[in-house]
Amino acid sequence: MPYTLIRNATAVLDTGGTRFLIDPMLDPAGHRPAIPNTPNQQPNPLVDLPAGWEQMIAAPDALVVTHLHQDHFDDTAVRSLDRSLPVFCQPEDIDRLREHGFNDLQPVNHEATFGEVSITRTGGRHGTGEIGRALAPVSGFVFASPGEPTVYIAGDTIWCDEVAQAIATHRPQVIVVNASGARFLTGDPIVMTAGDIANVRADAPEALIILVHLEAINHCLETRSYLRDALPALGVAMDRIRIPGDGATVDFSTN
Repeated sequence: MPYTLIRNATAVLDTGGTRFLIDPMLDPAGHRPAIPNTPNQQPNPLVDLPAGWEQMIAAPDALVVTHLHQDHFDDTAVRSLDRSLPVFCQPEDIDRLREHGFNDLQPVNHEATFGEVSITRTGGRHGTGEIGRALAPVSGFVFASPGEPTVYIAGDTIWCDEVAQAIATHRPQVIVVNASGARFLTGDPIVMTAGDIANVRADAPEALIILVHLEAINHCLETRSYLRDALPALGVAMDRIRIPGDGATVDFSTN
């Protein structure tokens, strides 16, 4: 049951005999301007896709789009992906996805199934206050299939009641966290910081936690090396933490 990080939150999850392509951001490096009103004003994405990425994302059975911000579903993905693929998404994104030409839309109000895989949508908060409201809605998804670990893709969210509830309800063996403490010049972080990850670990002490959403977008400030130092300083043991590089695979059967 492998999870392959492509870049940022773009990944391939193989579970229940199904291959899901998650949050495809396929633009080349520097294709888009920096996000306005953010630190580190460099064009996005900051890095290219890893070597061999075409083969890594080849022949998915379905797409999963947590939300439609450009670092999760971009113009290159719209142009290049098979628009007949089933797309699991939040109901609020149906109209825009249809405008993009995707015709097998599977909005997940609460739970859906695809083959042997149960897909449950979870909530989140993409920041606090006015910024969080402006960036909403966002979703996470829980994947469960017989005989395989339950995987929780938390999506673009900070630590919040919705995340705690998802962990308590589904008891995932694997949690994929969008880390980096991304932020604007004002306001609080809009995805998880090292402190938020420590809260995830406290609520899910046995889960394998995979940290992604790192070093690819200009306002993502907490890097892989930062997290490797910051998490132990917060009392987080690293034996059940994985911080894959772009193009790397985490095989749950060996973790």
